[in-house]
Amino acid sequence: MSYTRTDEVSYGSSSYHKRPRNTTQQGGYNPRSHQSVQLNYDYEEGQSHQPQHRKVGHRRTVDYTGTVARWRHKRVVCPYSKDPGVLRPRKDYIIDLFPPPAYCDNPISSTTVKFVHSSVNKVRHPVNLVRWTPEGRRLLGASSSGEFTLWNGMSFNFETIMQAHDQAIRAGEWSHNDDWFLSGDQEGIVKYWQPNMNNVKVLAAHREAVRDLSFSPTDAKFVTASDDSTLKIWNFNEGQEERTLSGHGWDVKCVHWHPTKGLIVSGSKDNLVKLWDPRTGKCLTTLHGHKNTITRAQFEPTRGDLLATSARDQTARIFDIRMMRDVAVLRGPSCDITTLAWHPIHHSLLVTGDFNGAIHFYLLDASQASAAASLSSAGGAGGSLSSQTASVAATAQSFEPVQSVPYAHESAIWSMEFHPMGHILCTGSNDKFTRFWCRARPGDSAAFKDGYHLGHENHQGSTYGADSHGYGGGHRE
Repeated sequence: MSYTRTDEVSYGSSSYHKRPRNTTQQGGYNPRSHQSVQLNYDYEEGQSHQPQHRKVGHRRTVDYTGTVARWRHKRVVCPYSKDPGVLRPRKDYIIDLFPPPAYCDNPISSTTVKFVHSSVNKVRHPVNLVRWTPEGRRLLGASSSGEFTLWNGMSFNFETIMQAHDQAIRAGEWSHNDDWFLSGDQEGIVKYWQPNMNNVKVLAAHREAVRDLSFSPTDAKFVTASDDSTLKIWNFNEGQEERTLSGHGWDVKCVHWHPTKGLIVSGSKDNLVKLWDPRTGKCLTTLHGHKNTITRAQFEPTRGDLLATSARDQTARIFDIRMMRDVAVLRGPSCDITTLAWHPIHHSLLVTGDFNGAIHFYLLDASQASAAASLSSAGGAGGSLSSQTASVAATAQSFEPVQSVPYAHESAIWSMEFHPMGHILCTGSNDKFTRFWCRARPGDSAAFKDGYHLGHENHQGSTYGADSHGYGGGHRE
């Protein structure tokens, strides 16, 4: 008899069933006696065909309900205390780990550097876009094949897949009221989707690829950016074009509408970042900080006074829209930056992804605090504080990553986004994988000793039950 694997394998348990081998070779199955069980022996090789047991690991799960429940309980018991307590690098402090909103004054605690899971379709294609659903229960991934894939936001397993576009999907965004999702593809088509992924409208928005799109604060309008070097503002309900914003000299690669103001930012292949008035369609100002193609531009979501841009000149820049100039330069390894994302809770925490597949976390307050301390000490020593402050303001501060995952992907990271609660980061890459990252637990030294931090060629063995492709393992926050 031979052993064949069934589909009953789950969470490390294996089951087999027996079926007769259709053979009459020597040592094989004897059809006259159903009680005989022999192994088919290969006399030429001298080896018996034993059943192959595949290594099965446990699926990782990030369950945040316990931390949220404990945090809410503490707020009820101690309503006047906003201090979440001190975390020590010991495992007995895991029970005191709260969700990121509890650590508003400690953004470094929300850096998601621990690998959780890799998700990939059976038919693999580069992942161009990742977006969390508004309630955070699922992740929507869009690929170059025009498919939408939904992944569970807690156990990260596959839920459903559908053919959304005929060409590669390049852009997508949820409305602020969480009722609509817009997507744009390589042919310049924009589609309206309901939360149940029902397509209700199709627009021929541009002659060339739609690279990015964004909703207005009221969701009554949205703006699209295209490779035809224009931006277009649309009436959402009627699906009609209202005006065209012209001024870029090359492909427009990114666009973002301010979350609370009537202000639009766009970045182009002509190395320019432009700010627009959506009411008049006029360009308010042009920022010349970058020296190569702009890959991403995004306003800070909580306060809205900062603008982050990334480019293929190996830098990302932070602009203060109140001064209309750059105040910080984010530098890392010598590699083009392909995307970035602000943390939804901490206004000073920013993450970038580069062309080599690395993830870098930047904390803006660290350098600002040190600069302020040096200025105060210089002023106390008799120096002119106002003149020194002006000199520092005239030069953008340089920031280095506070934490990095140098081998997060094997190729360029095209998209990344934080979970609405801020405890998980998702990245989509040209290596066809969608990967999830969470916060390291107190005392979890293994989080920094896997192949994504040390390199797979230098990593000895798998980490916490995960194989070389990142499947398996187990984790609870």
